[in-house]
Amino acid sequence: MTNTATNQSKHDEHRRVFTHMLAEAGVTEIHGLELLRLVKMCNGAYDHILGEQMRQESMSSPQWRLLMRLLAAEHEDQKSLTPTELARSQRLSKNTVSAHLRSLEEQGMIEREIDPDDLRAFRIQLSAEGRRVMRLSLLIHIGFLNDLTNDMNPAEIAQLESLLEKLHHSLLRGAENECTAPTQSSK
Repeated sequence: MTNTATNQSKHDEHRRVFTHMLAEAGVTEIHGLELLRLVKMCNGAYDHILGEQMRQESMSSPQWRLLMRLLAAEHEDQKSLTPTELARSQRLSKNTVSAHLRSLEEQGMIEREIDPDDLRAFRIQLSAEGRRVMRLSLLIHIGFLNDLTNDMNPAEIAQLESLLEKLHHSLLRGAENECTAPTQSSK
C-alpha cells in the first residue's frame, strides 16, 4: 500500500470515529466543520509542497511572499513599504518580518532606507537583484502552483474559485457580525 493510500485509510478511520463521536453528542450536521477541515488541509498541503520547492532555493516561502508584496507595491506606484505594512499584509508578526527582512537584505534582495517622514522607521524596497530574481521566479512558481490543480478541469477550477469566494464572503460577514454582536457582559 502506498504512503498516500495508507494516510487516506488512517484519515478515513479517524473521520469515521470523529463523526460517530459527534453523533453521540447529538451533532449530526457538520458541513461547516468539514469545509473548514478541507480548506485547512488544502492550505497545509500547499504550504508544505511550496516549502519543499522553496527549500531548493535560498529563500523561504514567507520570504518569497514578502518579495512578491514588494514587487506588487512597485506596480501600484509605491516605491517602498514599512516593515509594519509588510507584517500586516502578510499576517505575520513584526519580529518574524524583521528576521526575514534581515536575511533578504543579507542576500541582496532588498534595500532598507530611513523613512524621511519618521527617522525612527525604515522603508523597504526591492533591490535590482531582488527584482531580477522575482521576475525570473514568477513563471516558475506560479506554473508550479497551477500544476498542483492538474486533476481538475478548467470548469471545475472556475467553480471551486467561485465557491471559495462565496465561502470567504460568508466568513467575513460572520466575523463582522461577531464583532458587532453584544457580549455576554453587556447583556
